[in-house]
Amino acid sequence: MNQSAPSVVVQNLTKRFGNFVAVDAVSFEARRSEIFGFLGPNGSGKSTTIRILCGLLRPSSGLATVAGIDVVRNPEAVRRQIGYMSQKFSLYNDLRVAENLEFFAGMYSVPRTEIPERIAWALKMAGLEGRENVPTSSLAVGWKQRLALGCAVLHRPPIVFLDEPTSGVDPVSRRQFWDLIHSMVGEGVTVFVTTHYMDEAEYCNRLVLLDRGRIVAMGTPTELKSEHMKGQLLMIECEPLGPALDLLQGYPGVLDAAVFGSGIHAVVADATVSAPKIHELLSANHLRVGRLEQIAPSLEDVFVSLTAARGAGKKNEAAA
Repeated sequence: MNQSAPSVVVQNLTKRFGNFVAVDAVSFEARRSEIFGFLGPNGSGKSTTIRILCGLLRPSSGLATVAGIDVVRNPEAVRRQIGYMSQKFSLYNDLRVAENLEFFAGMYSVPRTEIPERIAWALKMAGLEGRENVPTSSLAVGWKQRLALGCAVLHRPPIVFLDEPTSGVDPVSRRQFWDLIHSMVGEGVTVFVTTHYMDEAEYCNRLVLLDRGRIVAMGTPTELKSEHMKGQLLMIECEPLGPALDLLQGYPGVLDAAVFGSGIHAVVADATVSAPKIHELLSANHLRVGRLEQIAPSLEDVFVSLTAARGAGKKNEAAA
């Protein structure tokens, strides 16, 4: 594999299931030694794209290469160059920890003489030393997650695909898992990860935001928050929230408003102009106003803003 070439190249990739378009002409490149994130809600096309890139699903049209190998022409060669971990972990619960690792070493055609060293490496990497003989079925979800990653990278692939790897895992285990991912990237591995957790997306070097099979934005987390937010963001803490939200939706200058935790995030055209008017509006309607100030948007705010704008555009097209 050319060390300077992109690890993954995708051009106008499309996948249809009958009349349903799951992946709609997406194009991007993932570089060597980076965490490349695919962010979007369930059903946005993330897992379908992963399966195509892993050689598990044939695209309807478009091109995709992984480690310089065409995924359509030579899917078997692609699978030898990658590690793949799904959200279900794909472990065998009736086997012990070491037995799972031995099984996957065979699946990945690790030379027999190298298997003991590879298993020892995977156990250390995943923090499972001393648990070799523990039944997999008795492991907590966080430990199963680590074991699944160890199984996926036994053959030391240059590219690893992680499909919703932290779904259903507690926050502490999620953070520990991301520490493992960063250590792998530090060793030159490219990690391609899908997630619907907006906070996790902050750990990625670059991100694609996907909605209904299409890319709505791409860049670093910082670029997405600074360049793709449609308007400025106000944090409004007031009581009660329901009537406040009703007043703000459709109010002049407010582009969008939604409950966010214990307050409301309102996207406005100009925070300096809108903030005092909103305070006056809420107070005049006998609502108790606390914090009301401009804040930096989160990735979730950016994603909601972009997808809401896209949804409004589709409605306008339908009405035209």
